[in-house]
Amino acid sequence: MSDNVGLSTPRGSGTSGYVQRNLAHIKPRDSAAPYPKDPDTFRHRQRQPDKGILEHDRKREIEVKVFELRDELEDQEVDEDEIEDRCEALRKKLMAEQERDNRRGGGPKRSLKMHQVHELADAKIKESERLRRALKISKDYEEGSHWKRQEERLQKAVDSEQPRADKD
Repeated sequence: MSDNVGLSTPRGSGTSGYVQRNLAHIKPRDSAAPYPKDPDTFRHRQRQPDKGILEHDRKREIEVKVFELRDELEDQEVDEDEIEDRCEALRKKLMAEQERDNRRGGGPKRSLKMHQVHELADAKIKESERLRRALKISKDYEEGSHWKRQEERLQKAVDSEQPRADKD
């Protein structure tokens, strides 16, 4: 028996006498409130993509295509200077296409994987922007602002009625 824990001897108990900690034990929680009381924390905030990662992925995509061309030309045993010229021409062409797509606001036309979180966030922002424009919602729209304006109009009406009641 070690440290007064477990059996004094494992003989006849049907166990090895090895003492394990109780993994099913749930520790009591802190007494602090688990959720914030501030209503602004409940508002939806869209995940912002990291521009550096997006730019890196775009450049990497171009370089992969350039490398594939280089590999293909090396297999055909083309002269090294010719390979460099063709690779540079392809790189410039792909960068120009990408710039043109970026100016038009077009994102990737391929389906995105779940691990591409920055690309997904960027696509979601663009989709939300298109929807906002289609529904003609202003950029500075605040959720529930209609009710605030309605309440302000009602308060104005009550305030304007009050002086008349004082005069009577």
